[in-house]
Amino acid sequence: MAIKKNELYSSLWESCDKLRGGMDASQYKDYILTLLFVKYVTDKFKGQKYADINVPAGGSFDDLVALKNNKDIGEKMDKAIAKLAEANNLTGVIDNAKFFDNSKFGNGKDMVDTLTGLVSIFERPEFNFSNNKAGGDDILGDAYEYLMRNFATESGKSKGQFYTPAEVSRILAKVIGLGKVKNRNTTIYDPACGSGSLLIRAADEAPFDIAIYGQEKETTTAGLAKMNLVLHNKASGEIKSGNTFSNPQYLDNGALKRFDFVVANPPFSLKNWTDGLQEFGRFDGYDDRPPEKNGDYAWLLHILKSLKPTGKAAVILPHGVLFRGNAEESLRKNIIDRGYIKGIIGLPANLFYGTGIPACIIVMDKEDAAERQGMGGGIFMIDASHDFVKDGPKNRLRERDIHKIVQTFVNRIEDDPKYARFVPMEEIKVKNGYNLNIPRYIDSGDAEDEQSIDAHLNGGIPAGDVDSLKRYWDIFPGLKSKLFKKFRAGYYQLKVEKDEIRGAIFNDEEFKAYAEQIDNAFDAWLKKSSKKLMNIDGTVDVKKFIIELSESLIDEFRHIELVDFYDVYQVLLAYWQETMSDDVFVLKYDGYMAGAEIVKIFKKESKKDDGKKKAEPKEIGWEGKLLPKTVIERVYFAKEQAEIERAEQVVAESESRLEEFVEENSGEGSVLADYAKEESEDLDAKKIAAKLKELKKQKASNKSEEYEVLAKYTELAATAKNQAGIVKELNKALDESVKNKYAELTEKEIKDLLVKQKWSFDIFEGIKSLYDTTSHKIATRVTELADRYENTLPDLEATVADYETKVKNHLKEMGFEV
Repeated sequence: MAIKKNELYSSLWESCDKLRGGMDASQYKDYILTLLFVKYVTDKFKGQKYADINVPAGGSFDDLVALKNNKDIGEKMDKAIAKLAEANNLTGVIDNAKFFDNSKFGNGKDMVDTLTGLVSIFERPEFNFSNNKAGGDDILGDAYEYLMRNFATESGKSKGQFYTPAEVSRILAKVIGLGKVKNRNTTIYDPACGSGSLLIRAADEAPFDIAIYGQEKETTTAGLAKMNLVLHNKASGEIKSGNTFSNPQYLDNGALKRFDFVVANPPFSLKNWTDGLQEFGRFDGYDDRPPEKNGDYAWLLHILKSLKPTGKAAVILPHGVLFRGNAEESLRKNIIDRGYIKGIIGLPANLFYGTGIPACIIVMDKEDAAERQGMGGGIFMIDASHDFVKDGPKNRLRERDIHKIVQTFVNRIEDDPKYARFVPMEEIKVKNGYNLNIPRYIDSGDAEDEQSIDAHLNGGIPAGDVDSLKRYWDIFPGLKSKLFKKFRAGYYQLKVEKDEIRGAIFNDEEFKAYAEQIDNAFDAWLKKSSKKLMNIDGTVDVKKFIIELSESLIDEFRHIELVDFYDVYQVLLAYWQETMSDDVFVLKYDGYMAGAEIVKIFKKESKKDDGKKKAEPKEIGWEGKLLPKTVIERVYFAKEQAEIERAEQVVAESESRLEEFVEENSGEGSVLADYAKEESEDLDAKKIAAKLKELKKQKASNKSEEYEVLAKYTELAATAKNQAGIVKELNKALDESVKNKYAELTEKEIKDLLVKQKWSFDIFEGIKSLYDTTSHKIATRVTELADRYENTLPDLEATVADYETKVKNHLKEMGFEV
């Protein structure tokens, strides 16, 4: 049975709780990732001949399980993992995390309990990787990436450099053209590979397996990279440990080995890069050397030296490399004159875990360098620094941002001069003296919103401001005349009241008619995609599947002017990541009848046992495995839902009457004031019932006000309680009916529910909201202009003078001389 990625991620992160608090995330990541690796290779390769990884006797996860509760568990775990390492020539690579460490796991029973609990987590069904066939869809690799990203976040600024955000990695992989390679002997190299995420993303872009080479200075991190390769089905890739400048690991006849492609995200502005330096001709032919206390250009020159004559590279570096002077200016001039730089992409600040400064991607291409050397050549530049979303303490590129960067760069799209343009060499060399600072070539700032002194003095809204909304008036020509009328030459006046602006736009016939284009485009995409969506099976390539869906969606919305197709793309991809990819993965391995399954929902509760708190799962409900209860209710039980809504409305009205009655009779000296619970706003129902029973014994003619109030309160409270009980029973009955309905669903019904009632319903709601914001944009701008020029300066001065006169008169009446 397949497991959803999000469930696997949740269990993995829970395993971190066993170690969180005892050590820093930069340390405990090594233990969690090592166990994940051992479990995966055991499930996938144990007992297989000619497997990528040899799982020897005594070196499997099963051997770790046998050590649970063993007093020597830490020491014996290290020995078992060492056996696995030795059998695969991975000693010093996958066995760097030592479990027999009192400083991290405690002594005696503390170590035994912690390590036993850690191993037990990986025994859960969701970690049975042989059953859910996880490897074929990189679910393990994705889980590994998930952990690395979270570890990098927790590790903080100083220790998160081992990980390059996947969003940035994907951009580098696509802009250097790896997707178009035809030579199966293609090689790719990363001289500062960290945990290998960038290298793997780049290699994934190629249409077939290519040779992978990476070097990482930190031995432990190099081990993580090697494990990462295995988990991504790239076990043949090479990762070597060592300092790239003093001890480069990839040599060919005494010179640096050359590669077809290079990707890198080296540490920014490295200060000690010259320690033990061996040059290997990296700086031959250049007028200067990189400064001793800043290694940015050292990395750049190493990469250029490591490229074949037809090689291509993409490297992430701080913006300073684009404009800093002295030796770096000289090196930049040399590199530009040689035509090596194909493009520069400016990224948002605060994307990376090791630093918050803004960075750029420098794309280099030796093959076509000659075409860029003369004044007829140029460099393609993109300023993507404004396109991101806040994600906790960091910024993150969205799917739309990635797609926009890649499509713009690959196709050299220049339709937005505030985003991208091809800059001629003459402009770079002559006009700007080889300074590549992006703002010199792309002004991405918003135009200043100018104020009209004439309008402030004489009234009216400047025609220039109204005409700046031309893209809307071209599409809705009648809307402009509905909102504005001529006031005087060059100025308009609002035709409707300010609070009617939004309604006028939203109810405009042209505006509503344009919304039908959104509906039609989505319907066309759904019709085109339905066959694909309703025939998912084990042969589906999940990665290609979403690419085809998203490209098809963009095609349908490309012509809809008021909805940015990049935003439409983001709606689909966000939904894919959150929900749909899990669904497709389950369908791929379990089929559509998995839509008839329901799963229990558990919540952890703390329970004391022998003085220690233990988290125990408690069943709190159930949900459909693929089809949420809300979908079944909406399609099959609309009548019952409507009945519940009516009953809930009755309850709300009864509770409102009760609250109102209590409010009227709870003030100081009021009847209910004496029946409030201590330190609570609630009334004491038992005390009220006892007093009412006592008062009932009196004759009818002697019934007091207190009796009447308490009786009325009791009646209202009982009514509200009874009605709430009815709602509870209705919900219970509906819940049971819905649960029974799952068992009755046919495969045809499940397909229809998934595609038309779940996926398309949710995706269309997201796209529709994009168009709804259009009305808000127009309305907000029109209202802003109306507010700005509503009162002229003479009107304001007259108002001030009028108030001043009134104040003086009031003061005079009060006997003050003014």
